[in-house]
Amino acid sequence: MANIIEIKNVYKSFYTTEGEISVIEDLNLTLEKGKIVAILGPSGSGKSTILNMLTQLIKPTKGTIEINGKIGYMFQKDNLLEWRNIRDNITIGLEIQKKITKEALAEIDRLLKIYGLWDFQYRYPRELSGGMRQRVALIRTLATDPDILLLDEPFSALDYQTRLLVSDDIYQIIKREHKEAILVTHDIGEAISMSDKVCVLSKRPATIKQVHVIDLTIEGERTPLIARKAPEFQDYFDQLWRELEVYAE
Repeated sequence: MANIIEIKNVYKSFYTTEGEISVIEDLNLTLEKGKIVAILGPSGSGKSTILNMLTQLIKPTKGTIEINGKIGYMFQKDNLLEWRNIRDNITIGLEIQKKITKEALAEIDRLLKIYGLWDFQYRYPRELSGGMRQRVALIRTLATDPDILLLDEPFSALDYQTRLLVSDDIYQIIKREHKEAILVTHDIGEAISMSDKVCVLSKRPATIKQVHVIDLTIEGERTPLIARKAPEFQDYFDQLWRELEVYAE
């Protein structure tokens, strides 16, 4: 299967007045076509640094990163502009890139209709629930037509029940739109239920200590909520919990 992203032997250091700080050490990671990969690690382990290198905001100190496609980034917070209505929030990326075309607007219409936001397109963010705001944020990202989505703890600002429901929404949108994704999270259940593969980071300087291919027994279409009911789910959870405890020490 073709790799959409390949991170090979990547190191990343930062220089401060106190000297060199090593954040990433010999990192290797692949994202295959049609897959979702979760990066799971203790707080401060360098998860955001990995995403920043993938978006080319920063460069690796050593090693190579190969990306075969266009990146779209969904942030931890929805970052919707409260003075713009939903439709205008969605088009903001296209405005910045000067790519508002008849075809792009037609695609936004399609996304709004399919994902239940058509009747809310002229409402303002304050009028939407947290879950709907996250859907708007994802559609805003999709409007720029990325091939790969980077999800930076996109549900962490939501309460637990909303988080479960929104993860289902986002997962199904990713699959229906045939996108690949890297999900950064500190939530073990979220990583297992949403991804095809979970990469476990060590403490800083971070490297990938374990890779778990998630194989769940599911009848019918997989969703994160259904995945949590699979008989293997608890075994994965317990194993990942033990690994994170060790790597956080």
